[in-house]
Amino acid sequence: MKLVLFGAGKIGRSFIGQLFSRSGYEVVFIDKDRQLVDALNRKRSYKVFILDKNPETILVENVRGVYADDYPVLTEEIASADILAVSIGKAGLPHIVPVLSEGLLLREKQYPGRALDIILAENMRNADTFFYRALSELLPDGYPLRERIGLVETSIGKMVPLITKQDSDDILSVSAEAYNTLILDKQAFKNPIPCVTGLSAKDSMKAWVDRKLFIHNFGHAAAAYFGYQNHPEKNYLWEVLEDETVRNMVKAAMTQSAEVLYHLYPDVFTRSELDEHIDDLLSRFANIGLADTVFRVGCDLYRKLSPDDRIVIPLLSAYHNGFPCNRLIQVLSAALQFKATDPDGKMFHADIDFHRELEEKGKKEILQRVCGFTDAENDFLREI
Repeated sequence: MKLVLFGAGKIGRSFIGQLFSRSGYEVVFIDKDRQLVDALNRKRSYKVFILDKNPETILVENVRGVYADDYPVLTEEIASADILAVSIGKAGLPHIVPVLSEGLLLREKQYPGRALDIILAENMRNADTFFYRALSELLPDGYPLRERIGLVETSIGKMVPLITKQDSDDILSVSAEAYNTLILDKQAFKNPIPCVTGLSAKDSMKAWVDRKLFIHNFGHAAAAYFGYQNHPEKNYLWEVLEDETVRNMVKAAMTQSAEVLYHLYPDVFTRSELDEHIDDLLSRFANIGLADTVFRVGCDLYRKLSPDDRIVIPLLSAYHNGFPCNRLIQVLSAALQFKATDPDGKMFHADIDFHRELEEKGKKEILQRVCGFTDAENDFLREI
């Protein structure tokens, strides 16, 4: 069995590739980093260092790599794959659609009628819709896209640090937390769901994608924004979460967001399950081994405060459904004050522009242009 995986980054290696390799699959990584691909083909294995109270090292074997610009080889790999996966980030997705389309056409020619599932391992709402539209534009009218291709959305909850000493010593090794569950859309598969340890197929996938956004992504950002607000001198997320006041503020905001999520999906989640999930996440956010920084988790304000991201969606969902949102507003207010710097003392470049625009045009303009709030929605944000 062969998995062809677009993206040999940290999530690709520590999570997707690791799960499939340990369940007996050959994993073929597609990546634009020639040095990484060469190392995969030379060593045919790599290590995943688990950063936890009980650390362990996982050896991932039976792997190889293909250059992202080697189209003839890529189309053959796609044509003969048992399953595909994509883990390259939202910005990179349009670049792989042409070769993916060519590979699907070659597959239909070589193996007529053979279905293929594509695991969309991206933290992206409606990733299946994006791929369907993008592929439809390039595939000929007669190609049976809906019947032949399963576009399987996921919820990626695994956290990896930017870099550790182990990572810097070996280009292939990667560090990650112990969490190892890949939540994916049960209804999207065209073939039987792979027998891979760690896969957790769900019926109501939209609810699980929203759980990631409303609780995990939102709570992670809240920890950074409240952490910087109260301790601008501290660098690491675990440091600011040692402050019980900050931790309680984050938990209160996550709980308020979770209440909206429960209202939206009462048949999928229980309040106690969401409470347990919040406690588990707070513990994982405070993992010293990850060495995650306040800067990394909170930076890129234009993106994280956009209308389709982690702060605005829960906030407007609470507002429009008549739920309390004072804690959510506090997170947004703290985000507007966020000026954390990297280890070299530099702000994220776009965040410099964000604060310049905020100073020149004012909060109302930022809330409308960046966050997408209407005049009516801006009225309830006057307290910011």
